[in-house]
Amino acid sequence: MPLCYVCPHRCGVDRPLTMSSEGSFGSCGCGLQPIVARAGLHYWEEPCISGARGSGAVFFSGCSLHCVFCQNYQISREGFGKEVTLARLKEIYAELIAQGAHNINLVTPTHFAETIRLSLEERLPVPVIYNTSGFETLDTLRKFKGKIQVYLPDFKYADDRAAIKFSNAPDYFRVASAAIREMYRQTGDYELDSDGLAQKGVIIRHLLLPGQVDNAKRVIDWVAANFKPGQILFSLMRQYVPCGQAALYPEINRTVTNAEYMEVERYLFASGIEDGFLQERMSASKTFIPVFDASGV
Repeated sequence: MPLCYVCPHRCGVDRPLTMSSEGSFGSCGCGLQPIVARAGLHYWEEPCISGARGSGAVFFSGCSLHCVFCQNYQISREGFGKEVTLARLKEIYAELIAQGAHNINLVTPTHFAETIRLSLEERLPVPVIYNTSGFETLDTLRKFKGKIQVYLPDFKYADDRAAIKFSNAPDYFRVASAAIREMYRQTGDYELDSDGLAQKGVIIRHLLLPGQVDNAKRVIDWVAANFKPGQILFSLMRQYVPCGQAALYPEINRTVTNAEYMEVERYLFASGIEDGFLQERMSASKTFIPVFDASGV
């Protein structure tokens, strides 16, 4: 097998096919065969993704980032999930579409990029969403040109010190900003259908972390400087609740205050970014975290 350079960690290891095989699993901690923790209709994304019938979300286990606060910690770091073949992955897409999914939403797909790319050789009848941390290499993204209609990247950090401390992601800002430019180059301006559902484009998410107001403002500055109104959508999220190992980091072991979110919201309104989404305070609840039980897998 070729050595693995699929994510910016560039581990260069010979990842085995399955978790039961011998070998080095690299930063993501996974073999090459996809591991799926849940597949089902998901109603808690942005309105242009979830719509009325739900997004066909396929939650992959493992991650190229190591966010200490991850709300999906059970699958991103603890490895829960079931290995699936290429054929089974394609069947999962078909089953979700048959259930009425508006799209196929690939959640944390990067470390399984090659199998996922093969699963999309035939175009699906609904848009495909690449739901990512933003920590992507350009060469991996370019392999998906024409196969992904909507990119949904996080843009977590403009402060690389925070990126290293909380996500083990050196040089995150440079990497993610270049990745988002490539995503936009592939899709062009966002488009919504008559029901307000995303058909193509880039939706940039920023999750406001406690005490990270300045970081959020710098993210907004970059987006405002690089995109004009009508080009991308921007989602300012306040759903942070301490999860994973957040208790070991007192500065983020709390929810975002109203004052913090309102300050960033005002900054966003003044930035020139016109199109996007905000979140209500009630979104900061663990009740919105999916139950990972291998259902639909």
